[in-house]
Amino acid sequence: MDRRQHRRAGGTVAAVGVLLGLGTATTGCMGSGAAAEDVKGGGDPVSALHRAGEALRGAGSSKATTSMEMATGGTRVTIRGRGVYDYRHRLGRLTVMLPEDPAGTAEHRPITELLAPGALYMKNRGAGVPADKWVRVETATLSDGNLVTGGATDPYAAAELLRGTREAVFVGRTEVAGTPVRHYRGTADLGRAARYASAGTRASLAAAAKGFATAEVPFDAYLDDQGRIRKLRQRFSFVNGRQRTGVAVASTLLLYAFGTPVEVRLPAPADIYAGRIAEDEPGDEAGARP
Repeated sequence: MDRRQHRRAGGTVAAVGVLLGLGTATTGCMGSGAAAEDVKGGGDPVSALHRAGEALRGAGSSKATTSMEMATGGTRVTIRGRGVYDYRHRLGRLTVMLPEDPAGTAEHRPITELLAPGALYMKNRGAGVPADKWVRVETATLSDGNLVTGGATDPYAAAELLRGTREAVFVGRTEVAGTPVRHYRGTADLGRAARYASAGTRASLAAAAKGFATAEVPFDAYLDDQGRIRKLRQRFSFVNGRQRTGVAVASTLLLYAFGTPVEVRLPAPADIYAGRIAEDEPGDEAGARP
């Protein structure tokens, strides 16, 4: 992994209060009955997953809940977020809640994140950043393409990643928050996803394809009858450049309340912090510039 990219991504993750690592998950098989139902109602699984991003654009917008699970040194943490997303303009706003410190004593302020094509904006970024300033990060410069750095996966980038699906199976019909859905399980390739992604996402996914330990991303996707993602769980794997240990992160998205009005105003240049970001944890690498 490129050291400069790792320092930039690692510094941002540290600002979210995360130490990296998690186990992987397994995949399952499709029964003949499930296959017959899928052919009847959902069509070819790979094609349905490739169209998921288009279905979200058609829906216009939604509310979103995010969860990112990580573990290291026997400690497991979960970072949660909640907000809204405009799929047509690729603009989103999330409030990301950090876990308690291991001692359970420190309370973190929520981080406000604005998601935009090619950029991530964060407020309450961490030590050394004035309270009224935003930190801006170009997602194409991050070794993970901002799939995990901000503590939440950009919903549209997650959907675009499904364009890289090479194989998938229909698991069966179920429900997510009372909505009937089709459950698909498969593996997507980041390099392939980057080739077929829209212009605003292509560079970020290409960076992730180079930065992760493997370009293969196992997933479980739950699509409603309109082909829209209701739940998506993706599992990423990369190498911690400092300890050279394998790291896995499980990211889960829940999308609901489609058509919710969304207004996202990006910060003016004067409101963006241009200084050096202080270290957040002892032993972290020097803070990266945004």
